[in-house]
Amino acid sequence: MSGDDGATSAALQLAQRAVAFDHARRYEEAIYCYGEAADRLIRLIQAKKVPPSFRKNVTEYVERAEFLKKELTVLIEQAQAAKPPDRILLEKAEFVCLKAQLSDDSGHEDLAIDLYSETIQLCIEASKKCDDEELRSKLRALANSALERVEALKNQKKTAALTENLPDVPADELSAINLDENTPSQCSRPTTPLPHISNHKVDGLTKDELVVLAITSNINGRKYVPFLSFDLKEKFNYSIPFSDKDGKLVLTKKQKDRIKAWLRPHEIFDEPKLIDNIDSGTIKQTVISDCSFVASLSVAARYERRFGKQIITSIIYPQNKAGIPVYNPAGKYMVKFHINGVWRKVIIDDYLPTGENCQLLCSYSQNKGELWVSLLEKAYLKVMGGYNFPGSNSNIDLHALTGWIPDRIAIKRDSLEFDGNQVFEKLLSRFHPGLVECHAYAVLDLRKIDGKRLLMVKNPWTHLRWKGRYSENDIVSWNPSLCERLDYNPSMAKIKDDGVFWIDFESVCHFFDVFYVNWNPALFPFTYGLHAAWNSCNGPVKDLYSVADNPQYSLEVFNKSTSAVWILLTRHITDISDFADNKEYITVMVYKSGKKIYIPGDPKPISDGVRINSPHYLYQMVITEPGTQKYTLVVAQYEKMHTIYYTLRVFSSCQFTLRPIKSHYSVKKTVTGEWKGRTAGGCGSGLSGESWKNNPLYQISLAESSDQNLVLIDLKGPKEYSVGFEVRQKFILGRNCVDLIYFRRGYNVLDLEKVPAGVYTIRPMTFLAGQEGPFILKVESSCEFSIKKVQLAPGNLMTEFRFRIASNNLDPGPNYSLFPRIVAELIAAHSISEMSFMLTQGRWYSSRWGLPPQPNGPTGASIHAWLRGNETDVDAKWRTLIIH
Repeated sequence: MSGDDGATSAALQLAQRAVAFDHARRYEEAIYCYGEAADRLIRLIQAKKVPPSFRKNVTEYVERAEFLKKELTVLIEQAQAAKPPDRILLEKAEFVCLKAQLSDDSGHEDLAIDLYSETIQLCIEASKKCDDEELRSKLRALANSALERVEALKNQKKTAALTENLPDVPADELSAINLDENTPSQCSRPTTPLPHISNHKVDGLTKDELVVLAITSNINGRKYVPFLSFDLKEKFNYSIPFSDKDGKLVLTKKQKDRIKAWLRPHEIFDEPKLIDNIDSGTIKQTVISDCSFVASLSVAARYERRFGKQIITSIIYPQNKAGIPVYNPAGKYMVKFHINGVWRKVIIDDYLPTGENCQLLCSYSQNKGELWVSLLEKAYLKVMGGYNFPGSNSNIDLHALTGWIPDRIAIKRDSLEFDGNQVFEKLLSRFHPGLVECHAYAVLDLRKIDGKRLLMVKNPWTHLRWKGRYSENDIVSWNPSLCERLDYNPSMAKIKDDGVFWIDFESVCHFFDVFYVNWNPALFPFTYGLHAAWNSCNGPVKDLYSVADNPQYSLEVFNKSTSAVWILLTRHITDISDFADNKEYITVMVYKSGKKIYIPGDPKPISDGVRINSPHYLYQMVITEPGTQKYTLVVAQYEKMHTIYYTLRVFSSCQFTLRPIKSHYSVKKTVTGEWKGRTAGGCGSGLSGESWKNNPLYQISLAESSDQNLVLIDLKGPKEYSVGFEVRQKFILGRNCVDLIYFRRGYNVLDLEKVPAGVYTIRPMTFLAGQEGPFILKVESSCEFSIKKVQLAPGNLMTEFRFRIASNNLDPGPNYSLFPRIVAELIAAHSISEMSFMLTQGRWYSSRWGLPPQPNGPTGASIHAWLRGNETDVDAKWRTLIIH
């Protein structure tokens, strides 16, 4: 890609940043970026480097900037009113740093040094006034980043003569691994500024995330660490040619049969060069079964050539000052790929496998001496374990090359849900911001002409073209007008089979199963990701009945009108067998909730998520309801056999927050029991009658005096049974509280909030009487509590006696004196071992052996009592006792 193409891309990226700043209400930054973008485009138009149609863009940028300038005082006042002073100080320092970056990019080193120095001073001053430790940490990071760049620029000026041929690699926004993507990544160059994220992480990543990224850096027995800012200073100059310490790549059987030698480029070509001309048409695959990668490379190369955005040439190093990769006689190259959640660094030498007459036994460019195809393939296949790579699919490979969002559109010809027209229109309208492939065939162009829907497709083998409709042999479909509009000559195409052909969309739907599409993340101004692990020991193997142990996240979207929100789950892969025999099926279930989900179907998810054995799962939703919308994201698997590591990333057109849902319960206790014989009493409906009282009974006592406790009751039983439980609070003002919940198969849960301190009973049960089997009862609470099983001798049960006081005019004295007599008679007659009292007016008191409550003018009372014998043995007079 030429320097002019890079300048165009830089101008358009400035415009994107201006829009993002505008949305974030950072109006001074927006004005500055609009002006810079307009100025650069004007110079490009005058130099005839871009078409005159860009004048429309310039006009829009200038008009928006002028409007903002006119209203700037009011706009800033409104924006800053909603921000704390500490945040305003940070944004001021970031703005100066932005100016420094742009000056740095433009080669104005002296001005850049001054601006970076001003950034450092602003950070120091702001840090003195700032009380928020989190913001102070960001200010320190910003100052340190600026200081590093100042020192680098000063050293660069001193050693310019020595580094003329192979200068320090410039920073580039597509590669910068934003370890703290919830802030403008200090002095790196973010693709999109300022995602609105509330769950900030000090120093970029949490300790748990660092552990995840460290573990998944070990891929196929080798370490590929995240690509960091100091990697831009990688050494490429050597007195003797560089050799990779990891040795040569493993070869395929075909390569082994034909290989003669591993040779360096200068031993193969008279004038080796890294890049002569990025062109998808020159890419040729040979004996390696990596057709999906080669197709991905073709699509990316076509995109870079067509739209002038460095998505291939930006990932190869060393580069010159213009950001163009250059040939290195020392033989060392660095490539970055987006793998396992982040950009990662891959180092290779330039040895290539060759056969007879120095013929390359790897993919290569048909431009003689051009190396970028062979070296990119070598770097990628090194990560994947060698040239004997079993293959993946195209959106996995494109994601690794570009970091773009992988999407999969199934072609279901026989399904009523498949709308071919809608799919084609989506691909056609989004062909600029997206990269498309059919299976492992690269889609190089899409057109709709006179109602005909056509795709230009490339076979990575560069031969064996399509032979059906709109092939070069189809004399019926082609006419002079169509040939002219598509710039295609069937007669010339017959002469050389380069694997590129046109095919109609109907034939694609008939012969192919899936479209792989990768979307430009720059479509979304806001993005944020988390890296995590899901231990195989957490929860059941299958989550058909419970997702309580699944990783869950709260997504809060601040929608103003209509917003697009995409959720991408990426499972980290560390072994080549994962590609050859992938048995891990993952998905994300989405609920309109924001709170923890326990039962998969309660509430009903807005997306249940089809489990797929691809490393990437993408869910797209459009939010039309204005205001703050809360969702719960649940990571799920088909069968959890191994610990998995993953990245969950959200892309959004509006601001949002994403955070893990953490447990509020500090105390957890588990008991086991069983329903057997008489204690398998059922729920009391139908034939089970009163036998529900025979089910096992547990008592919990909340020790905290607060009435704001949180309690979770979790019951697991045989999956063949519908299980539930009764929760009864023994003492509650004004009523006798019984909570009966729905029965569910194999698992049930109840989440209680604002639970007052006191004593509660829990009675687990099955729906039908006589259903025997074990159960596990787990209770979690925000306060200390005790749990015990209530032990009864055979034949004992719990019952209730209710009585009322006939007159409300009686003095407290007589009422008080009656209670001991009532209790004494009950004890004598029925061997009551424990009882408690409830007054419908007054206060609660628990007692043993008849200690009465205080009389607060009660109008009625209940006695809960354990007794020996059957309920029918209790005299009727105790059922309703009238006190005169």
